[in-house]
Amino acid sequence: MTAGAPALLAVLAGTVGGAGLFLLVVAVRGLPPGPPRGPSRLRHWVAGIGPARAAVAVVAGLVAIVATRWLVAGIGAALLVLSWRGLSGAAGERLAVARLEALAIWTESLRDTIAGAVGLEQAIPATLRTAAPSLREPLGRLVDRLHTRVPMPEALRGFADDLDDPSADLIISALIINSRLRGPGLRDLLGALSGSVREELDMRRKVNAQRRSTRRGAQIVVGISVGLALALGIFDRGYVKVYDSASGQVMLAVVAAFYAAGIMWMRALARFHVPERLLAPAGAGAQEAPEAVAAWRGGAP
Repeated sequence: MTAGAPALLAVLAGTVGGAGLFLLVVAVRGLPPGPPRGPSRLRHWVAGIGPARAAVAVVAGLVAIVATRWLVAGIGAALLVLSWRGLSGAAGERLAVARLEALAIWTESLRDTIAGAVGLEQAIPATLRTAAPSLREPLGRLVDRLHTRVPMPEALRGFADDLDDPSADLIISALIINSRLRGPGLRDLLGALSGSVREELDMRRKVNAQRRSTRRGAQIVVGISVGLALALGIFDRGYVKVYDSASGQVMLAVVAAFYAAGIMWMRALARFHVPERLLAPAGAGAQEAPEAVAAWRGGAP
């Protein structure tokens, strides 16, 4: 047994002991029930990997293995390439802001179409031609449901699930209630909701501008850390020779895991936390709030 083996065993024993203590606390106290979840982030991340990025990740992993002779370095380089676009979260925020702006424009278009004494069944397909590209696909599916005689409330619920946005749920809830009760004041209510969406849009743009420095800092930290590790592995083999053994690779994996945890934490600081959806996903058994229906019956928006 080498001199570093007892230290490695001590680290592993401490890790296992800490994990066991954490699981014991969770088992005793339990976890609070969370809201219904959609597709997991891991599945969403895997689905977003294209062939080109996967090929670049494989090449980067092979280059890292050849340059450093560390399997952990190759795996880490490949994962870094696959996750680089999601480190800052800027792309996802830009997509969310674009979807929110498209939703506000569509709501105003629907309000103006209804103002011409057009029913909701005719107004929704009429707005498809002027819808923004980010909204055209889910709106097209909604129009297809209406053309195949799907009931309006069910078709609108599918539209809400396609958008998966709390702001859209407020608008679609008003449309669902109106499709069932045919109450007055839908045009005014859509105008008020579109104004609310635009206020949220302005707020998210300001928040994104303030968090831009945090996202840039996360990318700089990742670049410096990875660059320093690769430089030591290539140009100063004697300093990092301890990682050449199997136990050294295990320790390197532990260090890389701590770095990954820190990076994910920085990513969480730059993420915009959206509120819980008003309409639960289809099949969750949730229905509109009775007080909302009662308010609509009374003529209150």
